[in-house]
Amino acid sequence: MSKLLIVLIIGVVGTLLIIALGVYITITNGWIPAAMDTPPLPMEKWAAGHDLSAVLNREAKDQSTVAADEPTLLAGEKVYASNCSGCHGTPSSPTPSFGAGFGPLPTPFAKHPVTDDGEAETYWKIKHGIKFTGMPTFKDMLSEKEMWQVTQFLKHMDKLPPTVQKLWDAAK
Repeated sequence: MSKLLIVLIIGVVGTLLIIALGVYITITNGWIPAAMDTPPLPMEKWAAGHDLSAVLNREAKDQSTVAADEPTLLAGEKVYASNCSGCHGTPSSPTPSFGAGFGPLPTPFAKHPVTDDGEAETYWKIKHGIKFTGMPTFKDMLSEKEMWQVTQFLKHMDKLPPTVQKLWDAAK
């Protein structure tokens, strides 16, 4: 190997080690804000959004095991009211104060439904949760059927049957 190539390799490896050491020192000294009441760093926001999109594209492939019929949507609304409304809101409380403590803020589904998201994507988020957002995993709290019921409710909340719409409008 030529001396120039050896110097180049040593320079690249040395630079990478210095960068890694700098990152380590920054993290272990607490120089990156960790408090929820501080705005996220630009790279933090970018990385979280791009990573979630890539993971969903790769992993969100499940097919619904329940029909989007009235009994499923009724059951889904009840699951939502019991497990999701405290953070994501209802028509009578579209931005509940409990959810205001999260960063990023939970999507207020009464104002901004997720009917344009695919069923597999919504189901994946319910089942697995989303790191660094406060969105928990429900795989140990809800059955597969309940997760699909609330998925169907969220997917179809812009065109609910009258009985389900009435229950949704009355949700607290």
